[in-house]
Amino acid sequence: MRHRRKGRVLGRSPSHQRALLRNLASALFLTEGSFEVDEPGAPKVPGRIVTTLAKAKEVRPLVERCVTIAKRGIAASASADEFAAPAERNTAAWKAWRESDAWQKWSQARAPLVTARRRVTTLLGDKQAARILFEKVAPRFADRPGGYTRILKLATPRLGDAGARAMLEFVGPAVEAAPAPAVEPAAT
Repeated sequence: MRHRRKGRVLGRSPSHQRALLRNLASALFLTEGSFEVDEPGAPKVPGRIVTTLAKAKEVRPLVERCVTIAKRGIAASASADEFAAPAERNTAAWKAWRESDAWQKWSQARAPLVTARRRVTTLLGDKQAARILFEKVAPRFADRPGGYTRILKLATPRLGDAGARAMLEFVGPAVEAAPAPAVEPAAT
């Protein structure tokens, strides 16, 4: 019996499961990267991957955790900007700033961002995916408290084994509902 045993095995060893989830999460973030039109390997729709339903349900918490960690790191980065260097590197003003305690305040305020980047890179195992997460994905969800992804079941099963397929995608901006059409009362 599987009492209190969390998660799906997905027919893999634990190390293979972790690798699979890391690859799926990285693939989702990498689809947000910049691609040329008609470039080979470019995603059809940015921020969306197609996989099996079970895999999508397993990778979703990892993706949401990474976005939350990145959001916290970006907030720390914004607070560190008030202590930022007043000039370019290796100038006299920069050297004076570096020797003052403003540099230490900047370094301490920026530490949560560095920690967040390292943690996300550890979770994803891909520096490029982490960079895209911090530059493009997390700022988009700055005001959203959670629920950054959605899973949509696809009607057609996978060819070969008829596995249930699903799309895992980032939630887009809120779309305002169209106004209801006006209904004229029937003349009697």
